[in-house]
Amino acid sequence: MIITKTPLRIGLVGGSTDIPEYYRNYGGLLLSAAINKYIYIIVNKKFDHKIRVSYSSTEIVDTVDQIKHPSVREAMKLLDIDGGIEILSVSDIPSTGTGLGSSSTFLVGLLNALHAYKSEFASREQLAREAIEIERNVLQEPGGMQDQYMAAFGGINMLKFNENDSVYVNPVTLNYEKLEKLKDNMSLLYTGIGHNSGGIHKNIRGEISEHLDDYRKMKEYTMDFYHALYDMNIERLGKLLDQNWHSKRALYKEISTPVVDEYYSKALSLGAYGGNLIGAGGGGFLVFIVEAKDKHKLRELGLREIDFDFDFEGSRIIYFSQ
Repeated sequence: MIITKTPLRIGLVGGSTDIPEYYRNYGGLLLSAAINKYIYIIVNKKFDHKIRVSYSSTEIVDTVDQIKHPSVREAMKLLDIDGGIEILSVSDIPSTGTGLGSSSTFLVGLLNALHAYKSEFASREQLAREAIEIERNVLQEPGGMQDQYMAAFGGINMLKFNENDSVYVNPVTLNYEKLEKLKDNMSLLYTGIGHNSGGIHKNIRGEISEHLDDYRKMKEYTMDFYHALYDMNIERLGKLLDQNWHSKRALYKEISTPVVDEYYSKALSLGAYGGNLIGAGGGGFLVFIVEAKDKHKLRELGLREIDFDFDFEGSRIIYFSQ
């Protein structure tokens, strides 16, 4: 039996500059943080030659091609695993429509477990690249590349996406006191609204040329945010987050909704310096930067607050038994 533990992530600034249709022409830059909310993948050798996959549904099939879950099917094909296996997933947070990168987190954790199942070592870079290959090239799912890298690497990272498809992972190396201050001055709130990231990404990539100035600004905000983290000026970080949100919101009309806009405006009136709707948009989680002393005021929004910490390990194997 093998169990992997893979972190979800909070996208902060620069989101959407990681989609291939943009960065292959202009280069992308964003900053994201892995958190201690996880997807666990359990892989076990089955007594017979059947395949059992359990997620929100349960499948028991005879061949890999019969698996309905696309990521599981293609991961098994990629690693040439043909049967006699059980795969189970468990998530700390709802696994769809949250904006925390759950689908890529699931896949990175699954690939890590399947490599271990085959007694193979896979580096973090390899796990991210294989997940991208499956999601973006094999399954043709629209979207970016930050989720796969954040799930594999963990940490707080500034990710640079180059025109040749290479990715530079630049860790933010804050000391304990600054990390605690950052966490204490952030509020993660669940709107309860699901979103369709694939549909939003599909529409965003068709309007890139109309919003080049917004993309350029978001990359500037990302670099400014990176430097501001080391100063740990909470107001400055919040204002940059707010500026980034307005540029991100301009990319496509369905990135936000009237309900989300109302939550956002009210949060600012209650003391938040700025925030972001995490992920592609439409719903999921809001994150705000707010003075710790004012954090309790955001409870007036009526949203569920999620306690979190940062994760610096990325996808890892937490149990292995032959």
